[in-house]
Amino acid sequence: MTSEQKTTKSRIERVRAGDLQALVAAFEEYRPRLAKTVLFRLDQRLAGRLDPDDVLQEAYISAAQRFGHVEGDDESALFIWLRMIVLQTLAELHRRHLGAQKRDAGREIPLHQGASSESTCLSMTRHLAAGVTSPSLALRRSEFCEQLHHALDQMDSIDREVLALRHFEELTNQEVAEVLGIQQKAASIRYVRALRRLKAILDELSGVNPWA
Repeated sequence: MTSEQKTTKSRIERVRAGDLQALVAAFEEYRPRLAKTVLFRLDQRLAGRLDPDDVLQEAYISAAQRFGHVEGDDESALFIWLRMIVLQTLAELHRRHLGAQKRDAGREIPLHQGASSESTCLSMTRHLAAGVTSPSLALRRSEFCEQLHHALDQMDSIDREVLALRHFEELTNQEVAEVLGIQQKAASIRYVRALRRLKAILDELSGVNPWA
């Protein structure tokens, strides 16, 4: 075991034991990465009401109440646990603020840790559409978004989630595998396949591929 692994394991053990300072240090270290999760997953109907820092503050309070639930001891375990808390906090905030405004619950198929297949599809549609800057496309953005959402919805849900985790949340392949409960080789294969499919979708819809 390397000295870095020993240090990380020691920090996880301290958090698990209820060491508030260890939790604060870990949360601050991972805050920029956790913010990416919030910015990608936050329902846009709440963008004007909730600041990412507000979400992270609630997530930290929740984490501080659940010290004993950290599992694992490798260098990614603590980040993955904190990310799970952030996702669960987002899910609760969506329920609290949107309530009956939420989309059909039948489409909200849970994938992992509070995220869902439908919410990932919607978030990917929004972020990908924002990255396409063709003037002609801007004139028909609504139509493009509808077509893009439909095309993404036809992808395998796990492949789509791998893309979301790798590109928008910027998780490593190891972290993606741990989050989804699959082997690293499988996560890598799925990523390459999904990226190829996504590029084909974007080329077909707009002729402008922002990921080329």
